[in-house]
Amino acid sequence: MIQRPLAIRGGLVAFPSEGEVRAADLLIQDGRIAAIVAPGAALPEEAELVGANDRLIMPGLVNAHTHSHLAIAKGVSRAWTLELHLHNGPWTGGGQNLADRHLLAQASAAEMLLKGCTACYDLVLELPQPSPDGMFATAAGYIDAGMRAVVAPMLADRTFWQAIPGLRDALPDHARAEIDTIRMAGVDANLEACERMLREWPHDRLGVRPGLAPTIPLHCSDAFWTGARALANAHGAPMHAHLAESKIQAIAGRARYGMSLTAHLDALGILGPDFTAAHGIWLDDADLELLARRGCSVAHNPSSNFRLGSGIANVPAMVAAGVRVGLGSDACSCSDHQNLFEVMRLACYLSRTASFDPDDWLSPRDVFEMATCGSARALGLHEITGDIRPGLAADLVFLDLGSVNFTPLNDPLYQLVFAEEGRSITRVMVGGRTVVEDGRLTTIDYPALRARLNDRAREIFAANAPRKEMLAAIEPFVKHFCVGLAQGRLELAESVAP
Repeated sequence: MIQRPLAIRGGLVAFPSEGEVRAADLLIQDGRIAAIVAPGAALPEEAELVGANDRLIMPGLVNAHTHSHLAIAKGVSRAWTLELHLHNGPWTGGGQNLADRHLLAQASAAEMLLKGCTACYDLVLELPQPSPDGMFATAAGYIDAGMRAVVAPMLADRTFWQAIPGLRDALPDHARAEIDTIRMAGVDANLEACERMLREWPHDRLGVRPGLAPTIPLHCSDAFWTGARALANAHGAPMHAHLAESKIQAIAGRARYGMSLTAHLDALGILGPDFTAAHGIWLDDADLELLARRGCSVAHNPSSNFRLGSGIANVPAMVAAGVRVGLGSDACSCSDHQNLFEVMRLACYLSRTASFDPDDWLSPRDVFEMATCGSARALGLHEITGDIRPGLAADLVFLDLGSVNFTPLNDPLYQLVFAEEGRSITRVMVGGRTVVEDGRLTTIDYPALRARLNDRAREIFAANAPRKEMLAAIEPFVKHFCVGLAQGRLELAESVAP
C-alpha cells in the first residue's frame, strides 16, 4: 500500500543533535523524513497537510533500559536495595506464562507511547531459562502497539544467592534449603534457546530486533559470557548487561575476579560498540576509559538508582571520558514509571551533585540528546530513529505549546526538560503512523488491556504468595549480610580474591 506523503507545517521543531529548536516544516514520505524546509517553503501538492500550529515537534524518546515482564509489578517494591529487589524477583516477576509476554509488552508500550517514547531496549526474564516463543511473543506485543524495540532475554546460570560470594553459605540451613529450590538452567540449555531465537526471529528487524542480555556479570559463568558473545557476533545481535549497579556488585566482583567487573568482561572479549552497560554507578576512571575505548554505551537509569539507594552515577565523568550515554527508565518495580521526561529532568538535576562548578553540569541539551540520539545508539537503531533529519524514520512527538508547561514560552528546550512530564502530548507517530492522538492510543484497546492486566496481576500474585512468604522469611538474613558487605572498601576487595 502506497502511503500518501505528509506535510507537517507550522510547528517548532526540536533537533537534539543540533541542540536547538527552530521553526521548520517536515515532509514525510513512506514513513521517513524526506525533507526539512523553511516554514512555508514548497512541498509536494499531493501531500496531506498535518497542521502543527502551536506545537513543538520532537523525535520520539528512546528508552535505553527497561523490563516489560515487571510491568505487572508497579507498587510492589518496598524499602529494598537492589539486592533485596533481586531476592524478591522470583515472586515479583515470576509465574508468568507465554500469553503474559505479549500482554506485558503491550502494557509497557502503552505507557511509553502515551509518554512520548517510541523505542525501547527491553530485557525480559523467563525462568528458569528464556524461550524463543516467549521472546517472539514479547516482540509481537510491541509490533501490535506500533512501537520499536530491542528484545533481549535476560540470561544467567547462577541465582542471585549463588552470585554473591559468601551469601548462600551465610544463610541458616533452612534458608539455604529453600533458596536451593530455585534454579537456573545451565549454559548449554540457555545458549541453545538463544541460538534458536536468533536464527528463527520471525519479525522485521527494523521494527523489533533481538538482542542478548547476560543479566549481571556475577550471575553468569565465564563460559556463559563467552558463549553469549559468540552468538551475538554470529547473528549481529547487540548485548546488554547490568554493570556495577551497586557497591555490593563492585566489591563482590573484585573479590571473585581480582579486578573490576568491567576489566573482567573486557578480558573475556565481551566489550565492544554493540555492548550497553546499564547503570554503571560504581565504575572507576579506569573502567570508564575502557568502556570509551571499546565504544560501549551506558544506559543511565537515575530513577531506579535513587529508588533502590544504589548511588549516583557520575555521568559528567562518563561524558568527559568519551563514553556514549543513553537514558532509561528501568522496570516499573524499581522505578514505578516509564516516563523519559522524568528521567531527563532527574538526570540533569543529579549531575549537579558531582561538582560545584556549573560548567561541569549536564545541560538540558545534553540530556535531551542522551534520551534520543544517545539511547538510539545504545539500541543500535541510530540509523533509523532518535533524531530529526532526512532519511530517518518519522518517529515524532507533538507537544501542545498552549499547555501550562510551556506558558509563557521562554526557552522550549529548557521547558521540555525541566517542566514537561508528558501531559502536553497531542500526537505520537512511529514511522509516520499515528499511534497516539489526543491522548489516546490508536493501536491498543486500553480499557481491555487494563482489565486483563488487573486480572492477571491478581492471579499471578495469588499463585506466587507461597514463594513471597518464603522469601520474606529469609529476607532479614540476606539484608544483614548485604548491609555488612556494603560497608566494605572497594580497594580491599582484591585482597580477598580467591
